[in-house]
Amino acid sequence: MDETGENVGIVSIDAALQRANNVGLDLVEIAPNADPPVVKIINYSKFLYEKEKKEREARKSQTKIEIKEIRLRPKTSDHHQGFKVRDARRWLESGMKVRVTIRFRGREITYPELALEDLREIAEELSDVSEIEQAPNMEGRSMFMMLAPRKS
Repeated sequence: MDETGENVGIVSIDAALQRANNVGLDLVEIAPNADPPVVKIINYSKFLYEKEKKEREARKSQTKIEIKEIRLRPKTSDHHQGFKVRDARRWLESGMKVRVTIRFRGREITYPELALEDLREIAEELSDVSEIEQAPNMEGRSMFMMLAPRKS
């Protein structure tokens, strides 16, 4: 493309450089992987500034999803589990993901069905504000499940 933005077609590199020098602008390669490569006659510093500006705007509109975690054990009391679930509810309502982890110690690992039942209970309690993103599964000596906020 030339300085006015019009498509010129296929031109040799020497002719394109000559044309750019005549106008006092730079020859910038826009799509190097195309066949033939696409170049533009523009002010290079202005091009970099515009590109950086677009990237800044893209970063600004991006939302960073935070993951919070509640950790429990198979023998965690109902009361303790209750306020952990209350925290998880608050986080889910504010748009964060919650990872529920149940850690096994000693011989507790021989009863994974207890942990699975606890995770199901938690998922059921939070079903009005969340959906299960990752089903309960074992990883080492712990079982975890990921909950994501429900789309409104």
